[in-house]
Amino acid sequence: MPDRPPIVELIGVSRAYGSRHALDGIDLALHPGELTLLVGPSGAGKTTLLKLINREIRPTAGEVWVAGIAAHRLKASHVAELRRRVGVVFQDYKLLPRLTALENVAFGLQVGDLRISDAEARDRALDALEAVGLGDRGRAFPHQLSGGQQQRIAIARAVVVQPPLLIADEPTGNLDQETAWEIMDLFEDIAAWGTAVLVATHNVEIVTRLKRRVVTLVDGRLVRDQPAGQTGRMAWLASS
Repeated sequence: MPDRPPIVELIGVSRAYGSRHALDGIDLALHPGELTLLVGPSGAGKTTLLKLINREIRPTAGEVWVAGIAAHRLKASHVAELRRRVGVVFQDYKLLPRLTALENVAFGLQVGDLRISDAEARDRALDALEAVGLGDRGRAFPHQLSGGQQQRIAIARAVVVQPPLLIADEPTGNLDQETAWEIMDLFEDIAAWGTAVLVATHNVEIVTRLKRRVVTLVDGRLVRDQPAGQTGRMAWLASS
């Protein structure tokens, strides 16, 4: 992937909360079509890094570039422009309980672009549900779906806008191992479409078996960037 311009580039990024550095001097690039696993013990800075990419917070120092946008100096009034380029998947799904699966996905599309008609939003939402294998569950409400199905709906909502970047914070944390593998297979499919995918995870089996690129944070520092295809004991396991 390095021959393609990065979708995300962090240059000398630090983020402090008072005297504590959540991130310290991070240099990182993510490329189209690349699935990267972000690992490290609790408190290592994984969630802080994801929030910086999604411009929920700004760095104390350094530069954060997302799809050509300078997130580190982006004004609040322009954050929506960046968010249209970043799909986000959470551990707890964050579906709206009173909307059907189809309505949840369509809502994710329309909230980002008010010009999209109801008919177009519905058609695109149906396509996204088909892509995650739930084209027949569009009328179901979240409480009628399993945890794995809810996470698939959340992924459909995140990718319905066809963002160049997808980030996920512990997306398999509430799922059994078999369902977790199904979700990771879906992330691999999304990366194959050309999307840059960054997944923060504590799931040791997923990390060791997938053989994808692994970025390790410990105490806010990037201590290892292991290319895809390599195996071996992860540095973060000893400190988890």
